[in-house]
Amino acid sequence: MTKPLPVRTKQLTFEDTALVPEFFGEHGANLKKIEEFLGVSIHARGNQVTITGETPDIELGARACEELYGLVESGFHPTPRDVDHALRILQENPEADLKGILLDKLFIHSGKRIVTPKGIAQKEYTDAIRNHDVVFAIGPAGTGKTYLAMAMAVSFLLRDEIKRIILTRPAVEAGERLGFLPGDLAEKVNPYLRPLYDALYDMLAFDRVANLIERRVIEVAPLAFMRGRTLNDAFIILDEAQNTTSEQMKMFLTRLGYRSKAVITGDVTQIDLPDKRASGLIEAARILRDIPGIAFVTFTKKDVVRHKLVSRIIQAYEEREKEQGDDTH
Repeated sequence: MTKPLPVRTKQLTFEDTALVPEFFGEHGANLKKIEEFLGVSIHARGNQVTITGETPDIELGARACEELYGLVESGFHPTPRDVDHALRILQENPEADLKGILLDKLFIHSGKRIVTPKGIAQKEYTDAIRNHDVVFAIGPAGTGKTYLAMAMAVSFLLRDEIKRIILTRPAVEAGERLGFLPGDLAEKVNPYLRPLYDALYDMLAFDRVANLIERRVIEVAPLAFMRGRTLNDAFIILDEAQNTTSEQMKMFLTRLGYRSKAVITGDVTQIDLPDKRASGLIEAARILRDIPGIAFVTFTKKDVVRHKLVSRIIQAYEEREKEQGDDTH
């Protein structure tokens, strides 16, 4: 039987009493989040915080409190969700630079909400986009691959670092049956592009998006529309890239023109290609990984930033698939 770790207490004092309420959160919500996440007890009085629990947990709790207070000193306004992200970051790496991650303002959208990285992998991803012309982001749903790429693209556009944004994804599910769907071609492929529109509308006001699309500053199109083009001064996002064929991936990558960036996102566990065709994303990861100027960023289920149940759902499915794999041996 494992012997329980000793319970001890640690007290912290924060100098600027004017900042303490912001750090504690409304009705102490930020401290409650730390309690809930780590299983410790926190008592706050004035500008003092007392943490009680097992040694590793109170040390992480103390580190989180000190880092969050430092963020408040820098003008950051943490919410319980921010605290949750901060705790996950520190749990992964207790020495992580929270300021460097959570104060990295990628974009401030029309609702005044600031888009920032929410974890170590997201920070690595956004830095890779800044420093490389081609970036592959591979990992499960909910890790922010497409959303952050969109935020970076809009930020580059508003700073005049590029002239246009091109958003594309393969319409694999339609396959050869596209002609049987009702409506013109735009109406047929629109359902496959809807997730890209959703992310775009979350960044900019609807009217502004419509205006930019009308002027072709922003283009949302199926991957087949990229053939034969050379894309200069553009930020190009290829979403759902696991559903590209080898030929499609090569075609897309060779569209890149001068002063352009390409971000390719995908989840190699969700391949919908017919007839068990090889994924262009998996092939690209194998043959391009060592080419200078191309970056690969890998996300895992621990990087999921959606509802906390999403990572548990992903884990449950992974365990089930492993059991099924074991059953076949």
